[in-house]
Amino acid sequence: MADYTFETVTHSVYRWIIPAPEPWGAAAEEISKAWAVAVDAYRERYELASTEPIPGDALRFHVRDDAIVIKFSTEE
Repeated sequence: MADYTFETVTHSVYRWIIPAPEPWGAAAEEISKAWAVAVDAYRERYELASTEPIPGDALRFHVRDDAIVIKFSTEE
């Protein structure tokens, strides 16, 4: 009989993409709205209370040529 284990890892990436067209870029209000929704999604995914702070590095902001992306990843 073989002596080993098997596991499957599922990696999920959650992204909120805010358009940032030249020459004006993204509006702060739109970034704020997406950020709030991303925080809510993170809390829901990790079952955190609305009063509990999320880790400072939970959400990442990335700049694309024509957008700002807010994201977090999970692994199961």
